[in-house]
Amino acid sequence: MRIVLVGPFPPLRGGIAMFNHSLAETLSKNHEVHRVSFSLQYPQLLFPGKTQYFDYDGQKAKTLINSVNPFSWKKTVKYINSINPDIVIFQYWMPFFAPAFAAIAKGVKKGCGAKLIVNCNNITPHESRPLDSAMTARFFSRCDGFVVMSKTVEDDLIKIEPNSKYRKTPHPIYEVFGEPISRLEAKKKIGVTEEKIILNFGLIRDYKGLDLLIESAKTLKEKLDNFKIIVVGECYGDENEYIQLAIENNVSDVIDFRFEFVPNEIVNQYFCAADVVVLPYKSATQSGVVPIAYHFNIPVVVSNVGGLPEIVEEGKSGFVCEPNSDSISKGVLKYYESDREKYPTFIQGYKQQFSWDNYAKVILELAQI
Repeated sequence: MRIVLVGPFPPLRGGIAMFNHSLAETLSKNHEVHRVSFSLQYPQLLFPGKTQYFDYDGQKAKTLINSVNPFSWKKTVKYINSINPDIVIFQYWMPFFAPAFAAIAKGVKKGCGAKLIVNCNNITPHESRPLDSAMTARFFSRCDGFVVMSKTVEDDLIKIEPNSKYRKTPHPIYEVFGEPISRLEAKKKIGVTEEKIILNFGLIRDYKGLDLLIESAKTLKEKLDNFKIIVVGECYGDENEYIQLAIENNVSDVIDFRFEFVPNEIVNQYFCAADVVVLPYKSATQSGVVPIAYHFNIPVVVSNVGGLPEIVEEGKSGFVCEPNSDSISKGVLKYYESDREKYPTFIQGYKQQFSWDNYAKVILELAQI
């Protein structure tokens, strides 16, 4: 089959781009795959980070979509229709892109009649705005099927499209961040010497609860010895707020802030150095960080929000806590008080159900309905 994937691709940064890349690589094993990405994803005035791009020398996508330029949407439609695909798969995560995607979906459906599938990374944004649901509904009404990866997103989909055809399947395990390395080597590469390493990884935004983790460190400092919390990720906010919060809680000595984007080729250094990955989210749909942790057989401590608990086997692949500092510290302590050797063995088998081949199969089956 001829398949077109629409959405961000590397060298654009972010989990959605890496998701799209991984899906394209999997589908390319047995199908003709075309990648359609953005010439402009976010206008610079609306982008809170330092840059939208990273160094990338892999397969490039066709960069056609300007999110705020309707003329580019028509150009995208013309290009996709020239391919005459059987399936077009949109990566959806924010209503900001709904007008562009709706116009493209309308033109493709009229021009070549391809099946239009939406991979719903997110439907309701963490910071909602007026008209979000209306714009999403307009786009969704033009599509034939949907894939969701958590109960939270499933519920959001049903609210907007009650009669939609969809499938629910978990977020696959990433395989694009390198192979595991020894813990000793990893710790040496990132420059840490403490015995116990707790990792908080990913883009830093308010809803991801870094403030809760910092507050929890006060209890951890009383109960644990020889440990360090490594915080790694670009901050979409004021870095000094977190630094000051650590000072106020007298935990600056046990937290290592690294407010920076991490290139794919060194992601394995941070995960392989860590004992456990902590995601203290205040709200969530699902997280791409958990699949990265599982790829390296690292257990997780996650908040009981969104779809995060759905992919954690309590006491086996990690622990689920409530989104407050007391519960987070208890979750971390449960891990350190347990038999830590059992987690990698369990995760090695547990993660097999989260393969990209299985995920691609779900999409292709949905397109046949």
